[in-house]
Amino acid sequence: MAKRGFEIVSKYKDDGLNLPVRTTKNAAGYDFFAREDFVLKSIWRYDFIRLFRLIKNEHPLTGEDFTRAEKVLKPMLVPTGIKAFMQPDEVLILANRSSNPLKRGLILPNGVGVIDADYYNNKDNEGEIFFQLVNLNPRDVVIKKGERLGQGIFMPYLAVDGDDGAAAAERKGGFGSTGF
Repeated sequence: MAKRGFEIVSKYKDDGLNLPVRTTKNAAGYDFFAREDFVLKSIWRYDFIRLFRLIKNEHPLTGEDFTRAEKVLKPMLVPTGIKAFMQPDEVLILANRSSNPLKRGLILPNGVGVIDADYYNNKDNEGEIFFQLVNLNPRDVVIKKGERLGQGIFMPYLAVDGDDGAAAAERKGGFGSTGF
């Protein structure tokens, strides 16, 4: 039986998706590709400019100002159509492509993504991997189906002495299900 690898999420098996690959012999990361065409909106749109002007002009911000800004000032989840399986003591780390911030203004707002072994085949989304991205450019960025988004690196992790996992809960869902 295979120890770790990638599969296409079952509902996308006929969509012509590519599994992640290492593009050079010594590459640590596997390149992930976009599942579909995706428009990544610029953060400079919507209420960000309005909020920025209020802050710059030292106007007091209202609860409504914050609520409006919070609705649009968040990362977008770019789908890959891919899931990953691995050993229980391994993790798949998602990292940005080094060219994304400089050439396209795209960042991973959380720095890295963490895909746990029990995310695979979860009941909510079958373990589909998404890249959280924020577009810092003034223009929207169109990501085309099959375009490289970022990379994934399989790594072992260590637990503290005496942690056998017995106190930890079982995963009950998909993206963001282990927290709030």
